[in-house]
Amino acid sequence: MPDQDGLVTLKAPETLKNRIAGVELDIPWVTILSYIVESAGSKASGASGFAIYAMTQGWFMVRLCFCRARTQSVLVCIPTQSVGTRLTRLRANGQNKNGRNKNQDPAMRTRKTVNTMNDGKTVSDPKLLEKYEKQAQMLANRVKKRFKHLRKRFAKQNIEVFRLYDWDIPEIRAVVDWYAGHLVVGEYTRKQSAPEWLPIMGNAVGRAMEVPEENVHLKERFYGKPGEERYSRLDYTDRTIVVSERDLKFHVNPWDYVDTGLFSDHRNTRLMVREAARDKDFLNLFCYTASFTCYAAKGGARSSVSVDRSETAIGWARRNFELNRIPEGTNRLVHAHAFDFLEKARKGNSRFDLAVVDPPSFYTRRIDSDRFDIVRDHPALLEAVVDVMRPGATVYFSTNHQDFAPNMEGLKVSGIQEITSRTIPEDYESKRKKIHRCWEIVV
Repeated sequence: MPDQDGLVTLKAPETLKNRIAGVELDIPWVTILSYIVESAGSKASGASGFAIYAMTQGWFMVRLCFCRARTQSVLVCIPTQSVGTRLTRLRANGQNKNGRNKNQDPAMRTRKTVNTMNDGKTVSDPKLLEKYEKQAQMLANRVKKRFKHLRKRFAKQNIEVFRLYDWDIPEIRAVVDWYAGHLVVGEYTRKQSAPEWLPIMGNAVGRAMEVPEENVHLKERFYGKPGEERYSRLDYTDRTIVVSERDLKFHVNPWDYVDTGLFSDHRNTRLMVREAARDKDFLNLFCYTASFTCYAAKGGARSSVSVDRSETAIGWARRNFELNRIPEGTNRLVHAHAFDFLEKARKGNSRFDLAVVDPPSFYTRRIDSDRFDIVRDHPALLEAVVDVMRPGATVYFSTNHQDFAPNMEGLKVSGIQEITSRTIPEDYESKRKKIHRCWEIVV
């Protein structure tokens, strides 16, 4: 609570004391707080005190107080990256632990800080803030209830990753996933989204679930368009946690990317692949972290080839192999573009009995003018896949594109069946949308 002068006494939380925005710090907490307030720029003018309203991944939320009118305050949202960048710059310039350079005039230092750190955004409308807080409480209650409903049945199956909420309430455009003691809270972002909305939701859900702040991860999600880079890397911690899915384990990284390394909406499909894999030569195209391959190997596949254009994904897949004791001798990891690999496999007479094809909706193949669009290009992709499959082979084709229209009539195959309802787990069932669609194609 503010004292008689409107000031607030703050205690540094250990989780943020030494690390902000991925930057290791040896700077006193009081100095860090001063930068947080200075980041608000002119918004901090006249403020005599401040209180941390919420601290979640990616954001500080600071309520500035004014001593002449204690009932008035303003909520300032400041990206932690701006604070971390400022502190990194101070250290690079040889400034001391208090953020001071002995050769620099204090007045100039203050002006520079305010001018370069004016990233703050405010919620000055009490009614709007009250609305967000009510939504946060509704979301927290829904998530807690859903977790209680799902936890025991998934624990019996040794499943540690599952969905708790996906835009179930129309005005709360959020998605919440459980990762073995971590929460990933996302927002389906749109143009009118307020930057403070997601931190408020994440803070409420974390408290309701009694999850430490450092284990609550905030993500913005939005629908991509052809040629757009949807998600950039969020951080460079390279940290992972190990989660279980039945008798397998996987590395996931909720810190650095929007996608964590395991798509749990396909856990049923992975089980189908395992059951079909015995004595088969398996192809995992667009393999990502190779969770499908791990299931196929455990199901007795004779061999497997996992292909991805991302070197990071291939390295991640290799760590998943090691975690599940899958030998690379008969389970190859190939860093290549999908179409290049398929052409080489066709010419080299490589053939497969079972395949999973789960491409991204859009991506750039080699140059900016050469873009893959799942709606337009899936017929050519599937034709190339069929060319490397043996007669009687099975291909599981999936996409999460919400406006996907299949065009597979021209494929030279013996059967095509949509199996979406069999592949979506109960925690992903939704009246609003299908998390993915999936087809079984028999060559």
